[in-house]
Amino acid sequence: MATAETVDLGPPHEPKEESIKAFKEVEHELKKQLVHLRHQYNKHEPEYFAAVSDLSDSDLTSFTDADFDLVRVATSAYGLHLLGRVRLPAIRGADSGAPAYIHFRIFSPGPDEPASLHSIHTEEKEQPGHGFTYRAIFTKNDPLEWFST
Repeated sequence: MATAETVDLGPPHEPKEESIKAFKEVEHELKKQLVHLRHQYNKHEPEYFAAVSDLSDSDLTSFTDADFDLVRVATSAYGLHLLGRVRLPAIRGADSGAPAYIHFRIFSPGPDEPASLHSIHTEEKEQPGHGFTYRAIFTKNDPLEWFST
């Protein structure tokens, strides 16, 4: 199993041709899983998707490969892991630091095999004395770091 300690994680950069190809291979599944994840979390922890609570499913998933703006590539013994960031175009004010991005992870066993969606990042963070905060929608300033969930 790949972890932050077992992969060589490269620096963040604009997506190149191979990363865009991998994104296009998982785009439909990414949108499907994003809607499913929101519906699941809205049952028990709506805070995860509070930043997009006013968006329809269609608006939430209106992104394309043109909105895929940042990637980090991690290599492991068994393939490539792409950590990506895509802008949600239905949200205004993203440049002002407003939450408007999702982070996702793609796995590709090799250049001749199709990529697969591994996960969409959700964050549960303990705030000392204040319980937990939850989110699945990030800002442009949030670093794209290794995640398992």
